[in-house]
Amino acid sequence: MSRWFCLILISILAPLHSQGGEALTLYTSRNTELIEPVIQAYEKAFGVKIKHINGAAGSLIQKLIREGKNTPADILITVDAGHLVHAADQNLLQKVSSKILEQSVPSALRDSQSRWFAVSLRARTIFYNADKVEPKELKSYSDLADPKWKGRLCLRTSRKVYNQSLVASLLGRMNEKDLSRTLSGWVDNLARPVFTSDTHLLEAIANGKCEVGIANTYYLARLQRDGQAKNVKVFWPSKENGGVHVNISGVGLVKESKNKEQAQKFMEWLVSEEAQKIFANANDEYPVVHGVPPVPVLKSWGPFVSDPTPLTEIGKNQKRAILLIDKARYR
Repeated sequence: MSRWFCLILISILAPLHSQGGEALTLYTSRNTELIEPVIQAYEKAFGVKIKHINGAAGSLIQKLIREGKNTPADILITVDAGHLVHAADQNLLQKVSSKILEQSVPSALRDSQSRWFAVSLRARTIFYNADKVEPKELKSYSDLADPKWKGRLCLRTSRKVYNQSLVASLLGRMNEKDLSRTLSGWVDNLARPVFTSDTHLLEAIANGKCEVGIANTYYLARLQRDGQAKNVKVFWPSKENGGVHVNISGVGLVKESKNKEQAQKFMEWLVSEEAQKIFANANDEYPVVHGVPPVPVLKSWGPFVSDPTPLTEIGKNQKRAILLIDKARYR
């Protein structure tokens, strides 16, 4: 066999080998420092190389649409169920039949058609300045629209998907008229213009610039680990008051993946005890798998009852939620 024929044969077979090989390509909106510990642990355990491409969730979804059958992506990991619902609605994700995923991830935290699954849980709840507010004053998200909170409330911008999903979850138990009144009440009660981040919001509560607000739990965990915001406390709305809004970091198998078998194995490993502990420690998130404990600071805040609204419904409610947000001039 001539040298030139060998080179031609290699050039033909190499792309085919790379398409069916062990390497995986991951599109993710999670920050590099939060996703790399998971990737490195999997690579070490299974000898599978994972290339990750980071970007905003919306941009990655548009990238998958543009690439179509030519996409190199095998897996999509992003935060917020709304993004995952959108990706599924765009026919970008494939149904995964897996007893491991179905048994490990509660039904409310996965797609009803098994196209995406939660891998970590974040609670978005009420926080208050313990020097200025008594817990008995607090009740629910909608109660923050009560005039008693005028000049005392801080909120993050509604342009962030976290608050859009919170409002979408309220649509699961409130009619639009009542929810519109709630949103307008929030705006009327603001002590300051809306913040660009939960961290700044929690710092404002700690410094007395406002007394109560809504944020994701892991932001306070970070601050308190650094010795800050010690006077900021967590309030969990009770089951009778709708429970606590939760959202996720989730994973889906890209429909046009060239390595679906290995991609599914990676997805299943993400709900293993080892991976769940990595997710929990990397970003102070709650594990989705029963029996895996949260980090100590989250555990110290005690248990809570989640809003039972399925995340699929929350994702589908987002467009209506944004319309109501804009109508209330919640910026």
